[in-house]
Amino acid sequence: MVTTVTTGSRARVARRIATAAAFGGGGIGLLGVATVGLLLTEVRLARRTVGGSSDIPPCADGRYGTAFEAFGHRTDRPPLRLGFLGDSTAAGQGVHRPSQTPGALLASGLAALAELPVDFRNVALPGARSDDLPRQVELLLADGAETPDLCVVMIGANDVTRRLPPAESVRHLSEAVRALRAAGCEVIVGTCPDLGTIEPVYQPLRWVARRLSRQLAAAQTIGVVENGGRTVSLGALLGPEFEARPRELFGPDNYHPSAEGYATAAMAVFPTLCAALGLWPEEERPEPARREGILPVEQAAARAASEGGTEVTASRAPWALLKHRRRRQLPAPEEGTADRPSITG
Repeated sequence: MVTTVTTGSRARVARRIATAAAFGGGGIGLLGVATVGLLLTEVRLARRTVGGSSDIPPCADGRYGTAFEAFGHRTDRPPLRLGFLGDSTAAGQGVHRPSQTPGALLASGLAALAELPVDFRNVALPGARSDDLPRQVELLLADGAETPDLCVVMIGANDVTRRLPPAESVRHLSEAVRALRAAGCEVIVGTCPDLGTIEPVYQPLRWVARRLSRQLAAAQTIGVVENGGRTVSLGALLGPEFEARPRELFGPDNYHPSAEGYATAAMAVFPTLCAALGLWPEEERPEPARREGILPVEQAAARAASEGGTEVTASRAPWALLKHRRRRQLPAPEEGTADRPSITG
């Protein structure tokens, strides 16, 4: 009989993983030998159905919001700089137009709200695990004069499927957040998506995948928040809508989001990006009517892991603010912007 993992249990596991990460511990065994054998059998069956796009993601690097330069809006301020790190989801794998990638959508939204151009650079790598983050951070910060104002990290799915020990995963992510914050960047992390929502994956693999990915997401949240970043739970693979409409929001490979799926994800992450830059009208305090609150960080992390689009940010230690920010429709990237060659090299 499968028992439900409670929020309290997930909070305790997440704290153990985060503590092991902080003190250089190894992986924490979460599955028995018999379960692992069954899991491997199910993985072999799932691989016949679940694809994995080999297409190179479209390059969306460039300047967004150029109309604000042309018409002289707020020219006393330099362009905002947005950096993206992570895996295939951050890279935008599964779509064919640069304007359909999450980075392009968020860069366009920031430009429209701030009325400033946004210079966007993406160093995410399809297939990357968290142990690739040191290389990506070094690449993004190589030119100190162009340090991003804001960085978005989407990572974790490959850590689960390619068996990176969870404590090692959280340690690499925590160190990346710490390095980016030390360089002066605001950091938003989209935590590990709920791999139990992938439609062709059946029980018991679906339950195991959900449990492992949510536990990692909660532990990631603790590591990120305690190092000065914010998290947004990607939950049911980038938002609760994915579980309800998988055929529309997943792409042809049944794994990566479709263009509509990335747009849904971007809308979930966008309010937190704007809040980090002081551009969002909502107050930085909880609204009880929206199921928000100030909680111990591990409890906030566990709750967020169960619901897509939930933000967690630091309050006074050891507390964290859990928010469900209101979403807004993102403007479409201006025609042709994302199809130009990268201005960042």
